[in-house]
Amino acid sequence: MFYRDERLALFIDGPNLHAAIKALGFDIDYKLLLSEFMRRGKMVRAFYYTAMLENEEYSAVRPLVDWLDYNGFTLVTKPAKVFIDSSGRRKIKGNMDIELVVDAMEMADHVEHMVLFSGDGDFTPLVVALQRKGVRVSVVSTIRSSPPMIADTLRRQADNFIELEELKDVIGRPPRPVPVEVPVEEAAPIAVEEAPIIAEED
Repeated sequence: MFYRDERLALFIDGPNLHAAIKALGFDIDYKLLLSEFMRRGKMVRAFYYTAMLENEEYSAVRPLVDWLDYNGFTLVTKPAKVFIDSSGRRKIKGNMDIELVVDAMEMADHVEHMVLFSGDGDFTPLVVALQRKGVRVSVVSTIRSSPPMIADTLRRQADNFIELEELKDVIGRPPRPVPVEVPVEEAAPIAVEEAPIIAEED
């Protein structure tokens, strides 16, 4: 439930949301997302959190981050850490939970309603703390993926659960094309827009 005169803030856990839309098979048009929630209430701030690889010649997530930064979102980023796991595979670690929690608690005195785009159960204590301050919290994620992307504890604690797939017609767009391998003699230069590579969470 949204009220048009309610002060509203969005908190988007970038990697978690990216994993959810990938599981559902669509991409998000962030301009439409912002417009949709501006229609639902008085938007105070829209935060987007993601870790980024530094010193890379090209980061596929950089165009998205730059666009968001210029188009009404507050970007919160930090360097991702690269390490080799026990099986010798390159892994990327970049957890933004603390940054999101600190910002949400600081915003609690300035809004009546927060919308959290994440299914991470680690945010359940945050939701409890915000509710104690009189802030209503909606959580956007999905139970329609296999497995579901939202922790049951988070879904139960939220004042309102919004199924991400039900927003598809409002904020979605078709997924970016994925390159298809073809024999060398048939291959021709094709411009393909790559899906963003988002740093993995804990």
